Amino acid sequence: MDSIQVAPSILVVMTISSRKGSCQVVINVLDWWHAKRSQITLHLKAWRRDVTVDPETTPDYDPNAFHPFAVTVDIVVMTIIEDELRVLLVRRAVPPFLDFWALPGGFVLPDEDLSAAAVRELAEETSINQEPDQLEQFGTYGHPDRDPRMRVVSVGYWAIVPDLPAPKGGSDAAYAELVPVAEVESGRIRLAFDHDRIVADAIARARFSLESTTIATRFCPPEFTISDLRRVYEAVWDSKLDPGNFQRKVKQTNDFLKPLNQTTRSGDKGGRPAALWVSGPAEKLSPPLPRPDSN
Repeated sequence: MDSIQVAPSILVVMTISSRKGSCQVVINVLDWWHAKRSQITLHLKAWRRDVTVDPETTPDYDPNAFHPFAVTVDIVVMTIIEDELRVLLVRRAVPPFLDFWALPGGFVLPDEDLSAAAVRELAEETSINQEPDQLEQFGTYGHPDRDPRMRVVSVGYWAIVPDLPAPKGGSDAAYAELVPVAEVESGRIRLAFDHDRIVADAIARARFSLESTTIATRFCPPEFTISDLRRVYEAVWDSKLDPGNFQRKVKQTNDFLKPLNQTTRSGDKGGRPAALWVSGPAEKLSPPLPRPDSN
């Protein structure tokens, strides 16, 4: 019995009812150990490298047998300035795509969570600080040729930030700027990598979200008028809306807005004071606000 030191815990749980029976159990354990020893050794080696390996299903797994690739994050930050939807871009200071406009972002560190990488890269390249829960993951981009340096898979994040402070370029970004979305959508501004597609997907997500969620209020200050909210919809949807119809639909949407029982000093264009509102408790719009057909 002294020679059996490889699996003492297995022997302990055995019930020894007789000399003959216990001898048979010990032999079975030894047979199992010799049969599984190579797989268990592989498992322990992988565990030491912080690689999770199931010895039963992947007995021959070798992480070094696969081609390495990198993971990056790209962040689409949107705001509205002077009733115009804008996106935060940086001018690249390093190759590839030197001097091209691009989204803020970069490589994920080996011990870093994706959302933490997005927060870090955004701060490093634009001086804009956001919390992880303010960034929402919306897409993954992995075409083999999307990056000329190596195989890179990028995870897209987006955020809506009202009253965005002036960005300041840093790290591998020469400078940062809030660029009109129309300039990107028209192709007048050419973006690095596949960032034009990433921006397009984020804008499409924002436009769709305005139909079914209360996300439009994120563009507004804490207290706002219905006209302020309408201009958000017009900027994001790139479409003019009838003020009367919009106001009626908004007021009929359950828990979308809450009246503040206060008014502005004057209304739009010097008119009469307008009622002030705050965001209601709803997260989903019921009924939804469908986007008008664009011609």
